[in-house]
Amino acid sequence: MRFEDLQEAFSGSALGCAAGDALGREVEGWSHEAIRRHFGLLTEMQDGRYTDDTEMMIGLMEALLEDREFDPARAARRFLENFHPWRGYGARIYGVMARLKQGLPWQEVGTDSWGNGAAMRVAPIGFFFFDDRGRLKEKAILSATITHKHPEGVAGAVAQALAVGMVTERRLQGQEIDPVGFVREVSKEVEGISPEVAEELRKIEELPHAEDVLEGARLLSSSFGCDISAKGAVPAAIGAFVLGRGFREAVLMAVNAGGDTDTLGAMAGAIAGAYYGLRAIPEGWLLGLEDEGKGKSYILHLAEELARIKAEG
Repeated sequence: MRFEDLQEAFSGSALGCAAGDALGREVEGWSHEAIRRHFGLLTEMQDGRYTDDTEMMIGLMEALLEDREFDPARAARRFLENFHPWRGYGARIYGVMARLKQGLPWQEVGTDSWGNGAAMRVAPIGFFFFDDRGRLKEKAILSATITHKHPEGVAGAVAQALAVGMVTERRLQGQEIDPVGFVREVSKEVEGISPEVAEELRKIEELPHAEDVLEGARLLSSSFGCDISAKGAVPAAIGAFVLGRGFREAVLMAVNAGGDTDTLGAMAGAIAGAYYGLRAIPEGWLLGLEDEGKGKSYILHLAEELARIKAEG
């Protein structure tokens, strides 16, 4: 595997996540109709700040650099070290962080959450283990259960990791995506974890062609929860990738669908970035991303180092 090819996919996924996250942050919680009334179509990020989605993704990348086999204890420690409440963490995460701070092992700090928090951050597991489906699923489950123990929360993380991993593999092999086959493969893999999440994923197959971004956003809004649940958000994000023609369209469809817009944008951006590559991310979005501390340059550095490790075998 050539370093340059891996770098393009890994960096595209990581910064695609950050860009989608930052774009959606300003309208988090808005309905599709409210976004449409206010913006017509939201296409530009406001200040480029990312949320907890990207901050926790960074923790997973750091943990993988410390141990390429992925140690959940290292990931949990990174989550705690990076924890900035102003990034917009969900209520249950505060308890998780408090228990980690008390010194409890990672296996004992999670909750029975069915939310999308494990899925929003999981992209690095997907692109780093893209060439080994069994290990990818195993590591995605481990990474999820640090915080989310409910089957739907775990299944959402596995589905998102699989989507990122599968498109990374397709990109590196020069293959196009068959939307129906792609969705069926992901849903089949998570059926045994959560039939409910698998059922929602299969709805993607029923989506009609979208004439433009606004129509795609409307379809996603009317077909999926687009909310903080794993089964409401992950299928919508994967659906945005399937409907969108290119990186920009996929992310815009996800964000303009409304609901948990930062997470929808982050997940759609991670998938589309892995498939279309770093160079597909609009230059204005990259320029607008925050770049102090663990910002854009740091994320790019982590992705490049992970690509180097993968290239060297």
